[in-house]
Amino acid sequence: MTLDPRTVTAAEFPDWLRAVETGFLRAPAAVPDEEVAMRLAQVDLSRVQGVFDAGRCVATFRSFTQELTVVGGAKVRADAVTVVTVSPTHRRRGLLSRMMAKDLAAAKERGDVVASLIAAEYPIYGRYGFGPATTSTEWEIDVPRTGLDLRGRVPAEADGGRIELVDGADVRKLGPELHARIAARQHGVVSRDERWWERNTGVNTPTPEPWTEPFYAVHRSADGETDGLIAYRADDKWGDRKQPLNTANVAGMIAATPAAERALWHFVCSIDWITTVRSGNRAPDDLLPLLLPDPRAARVATQADWLWLRVLDVPRALEARTYTTEATLVLDIQDTAGLAGGRFLLEVSPSGASCVPTTRDADLTLDVADLSSVYLGDESPVRLAALGRLAEHRAGATATADAVFRTLRRPWCPDTF
Repeated sequence: MTLDPRTVTAAEFPDWLRAVETGFLRAPAAVPDEEVAMRLAQVDLSRVQGVFDAGRCVATFRSFTQELTVVGGAKVRADAVTVVTVSPTHRRRGLLSRMMAKDLAAAKERGDVVASLIAAEYPIYGRYGFGPATTSTEWEIDVPRTGLDLRGRVPAEADGGRIELVDGADVRKLGPELHARIAARQHGVVSRDERWWERNTGVNTPTPEPWTEPFYAVHRSADGETDGLIAYRADDKWGDRKQPLNTANVAGMIAATPAAERALWHFVCSIDWITTVRSGNRAPDDLLPLLLPDPRAARVATQADWLWLRVLDVPRALEARTYTTEATLVLDIQDTAGLAGGRFLLEVSPSGASCVPTTRDADLTLDVADLSSVYLGDESPVRLAALGRLAEHRAGATATADAVFRTLRRPWCPDTF
């Protein structure tokens, strides 16, 4: 019997939530009624899919509208995919494929430019046209080795700025405007709605794990403008002879200026009893190590793919971003799902871009997943060609594509979803 996905009703939502808990290996008990009501108020049921077998939910899928900042600061509408699970009793039956096909077709019809997700496992999503588009790096800082003068003035005072401890209510008030400033220039950033700010400051937070209130600090420039925000939690670990060995785990840090970024990292490294700082999710070319007198005090703890994209509309996607060179390319995009494939003439210059269907001979052939990986500049067409994932039909076209898609800084997505 074929099990088909369908839209979940309000009455089925508790069972859907239990299937989510099962898929993420959390306690599969029924979700309390008050939490069901809270989560139900936060989702658009028309975009919640489930697969049911004998009345029990065995697969889950949800999407929501998101904005993605592309190269140059423009925003495109994304179909953000989340809580994808298939119960262990129903694997390898094509349930995810059917849910994904249904969602992407709806996204295409809505006019979404891309789809986005954070992949829990690498091998799953490439077959649906997704490619890794940003990278996440986490540093571990050995505070005593940094070379910072921890006995000196409070960080940030040197340039006339100051750092203040604030609470969650302050973050909900100050954070959205600061995030908007960063999203206007950092490609790879995704939108944060009011629920995001509530959920990440302990308001209406789902309870798979108990909420632990972090410390929050903001940096204010000399003119009083809030231009940086950091959230961190600290453990309580002591060594022999009562020596503090505490770690500050940064839950998030955004800064609109390098000065604010420097001040906040120096601040968290200057907190008494903190001997190690874990940076949390940062861009792979983040300034962090070089903001320390001894950059070797920061070692890479983890580095992996982060935001995955799936281009749904090639012309709109390629015309939305900016380029630093002048070039013409004919791209033959392969898409087995039939959503975004075709041959396109791309003409770019620093003043803008044009991308239209064409019958001209192709310069390059690549899969839509690989186009999605190079879209924000984190992957190189030259590397893809070396891997046999890009075919060159005109000599020099690969090098031209590399110059076209290259960006001055690497993309970064601060969030998970």
